[in-house]
Amino acid sequence: MNIVEHLFRHADRRAIALICAGEEISYGELIARTETAAARLAGCPAARIALDCPNGVAHVVLALAIVRAGKCLVPLAGELAAPERVRVLRETGVGAILTEPGALVSLPAGVAAPPGTPSPEWAAHLDALHPAFIRFSSGTTGSSKGIVISHETLLARVTAANRGLGIGPADRIVWILPMAHHFAVSIMLYLLHGAATIVEDSHLAEDVLSAGIAHRGTVLYGAPFHLALLAAEASGRAWPTLRLAVSTAAALPATTAEAFLARYGLPLTQGLGVIEVGLPLLNLQAARTKPGSIGRPLPDYEARLGEDGALLLRGPGMLDAYLQPWRRRSEVLEEGWFRTGDLARVDADGDYFLQGRASSVINVAGLKCFPEEIETVLAQVPGVKLVRVSGRPHPKVGAVPLAEIVPEEAAAPPKIAALLSHCRSQLARYKVPVEIRFVESLPLTASGKIKR
Repeated sequence: MNIVEHLFRHADRRAIALICAGEEISYGELIARTETAAARLAGCPAARIALDCPNGVAHVVLALAIVRAGKCLVPLAGELAAPERVRVLRETGVGAILTEPGALVSLPAGVAAPPGTPSPEWAAHLDALHPAFIRFSSGTTGSSKGIVISHETLLARVTAANRGLGIGPADRIVWILPMAHHFAVSIMLYLLHGAATIVEDSHLAEDVLSAGIAHRGTVLYGAPFHLALLAAEASGRAWPTLRLAVSTAAALPATTAEAFLARYGLPLTQGLGVIEVGLPLLNLQAARTKPGSIGRPLPDYEARLGEDGALLLRGPGMLDAYLQPWRRRSEVLEEGWFRTGDLARVDADGDYFLQGRASSVINVAGLKCFPEEIETVLAQVPGVKLVRVSGRPHPKVGAVPLAEIVPEEAAAPPKIAALLSHCRSQLARYKVPVEIRFVESLPLTASGKIKR
């Protein structure tokens, strides 16, 4: 089964598939462009092709073409530094790079293996899985991993996710996230279910809102950063066609949820997206009353907490393998369960709340605190733009929390006394940062997560 063939077979060729820069492209036109590009790739001997292309129609066409031609898609995110790009290319063993507007370029010097070099040990195993794409995790902690998803797994994943999202031919999704990170699971879902995708390159709130209103957008899928900008948009214009606004990629601050609801009269629906799993949880039942929750498992998924509070998930569309070192799904899962690395709690209604990453917990004299909890409290103080909390080693208690803050105005940062006072009013004493530093910037992943 080829998932793009499946898409083509079921598409209404007269319907609008993409709206970008004033151009409306039908499914028929998208199919024709993809088939043309796929035919050019058919003669390429590479089993895996990297795609280096910014957001836009060309990205959609070329990504579909790679998969349609029976190749494995390896997206190259635009924000990657040169050493990170080399690592992705080398570890996936790609044979070529496809760029806009459809040109195949050779690999950079030192990436391609010399003639006669044996194939890596995982190559035969990978081909047997019928891979559709390999995407690297965001690497918020430690090193990112290459995650293999087959055609069959991808179809199962987007089908399960849509039982919660309910995307259909009447929907128009306003797209503002990087396609290199979200194409295969999100854009593919919209296309498979006959929706139109409105590609908006600008992150300015007024531009996103204008596109949503002009093209009658019904669904918005974004990170809290984008949603906060929209919540602060000052024109007062309504967005009457918007039915669903999903927050993903990072924890949703309560202030953003409250501001968005007040501005548009629609609650933000927070979801948990995991590249190894898909979209297993979505806050459909309590978005208005519990905006901080990631909701309950979608119909095809199960969730449970381990003894240590770790969140485990089970359902369709789980990763097929980690690339290097090679580990099949059966070696990754624990009796069918995937350990996310997140710590969570669940309330009496069955709604889940993330507590933080297991790898980032700060242990203060045997008492655990989560950086994300402290960050949420600090972010409530006016003048705080971004915040990162980490543990600093301490000779007597093991570790203590340290906060780094990017102020809204560098020349007039919030008073440290006010920040500490707010923390003391909201947090247990051992969770209050022992030091607060003002910094110019904090490293972020492309999806808006803070790198730790």
